[in-house]
Amino acid sequence: MLNTVYKDAIINRDKMLSILKGPKFEQILQKARNNWVEFTPTKEEVVTAGIDSSFNNTKFQGIELWATTAVSIKSNGEILVDLHKSGLGSADDISSVASKMEIEACEKTIDEVDMVLMDGSLHSQLMTRQANLGSTIVRIMKKKDNVVFIAKTSNTKKQFEKLGSLAGDIFYYNHVTNNPGFSKIFVEKKYGSDKIISSTFVRLSDSTPIIKLEFLGEHHDESEIKSIMNKLYKTSVGGYPYALKLAHNNCKISDKELAKMVSLLGLSNEIGSREVLG
Repeated sequence: MLNTVYKDAIINRDKMLSILKGPKFEQILQKARNNWVEFTPTKEEVVTAGIDSSFNNTKFQGIELWATTAVSIKSNGEILVDLHKSGLGSADDISSVASKMEIEACEKTIDEVDMVLMDGSLHSQLMTRQANLGSTIVRIMKKKDNVVFIAKTSNTKKQFEKLGSLAGDIFYYNHVTNNPGFSKIFVEKKYGSDKIISSTFVRLSDSTPIIKLEFLGEHHDESEIKSIMNKLYKTSVGGYPYALKLAHNNCKISDKELAKMVSLLGLSNEIGSREVLG
């Protein structure tokens, strides 16, 4: 069955890709080229911290065991903030709990380092799914103006939508260059004057993945982007900030670790828990 699917995909490859690219593909690529600013960063001394959160849960005889963590860690491995919560009961708002913990970690970090790197998107994480947390993160970010949201992936389709783009903006920038640099700053004001988001797509070194940077407010310029790129470049591995990689690795809650919690709580002796332990 799968072999047939693979064969069909190969036969129809060009047709499938033509749909993805759309009729104005070359026109969009030209605009992406015009938006891209070539810039090779140089290492700039800075103290950074990465913040990330994780959550996981498993159902157990009609209730759920859940756990959340949030970590703030410097690029040298020093942990600044280590938050964690767990419990038995409904896990419907577990992502909201994790987001609140990220914000708490951010507030405890901003005075300790030069630059705070938040994993993910200011737009998607706090202005849509967690809109009720928006005012809190805005207050914290305005305190020192040293918080940057960084996303490895992006589905936003704002910059080329007037040309009928079908893929995300990042898709087109990836197609026009492999060189380091950044896209011209894009400003989004739909959330109100106090929640304006400025963003740029960035590549820190040759042939590394593009990442998306998001800032609060509209008063950001290219010189600031270059300075931030220099600071990120100092402690990045493979084009991605090492502090964020450390944060991810230190906060991740795997299924195996959740199963260990089940055992430690003595729940593994209960009927129905065998599926948790695999």
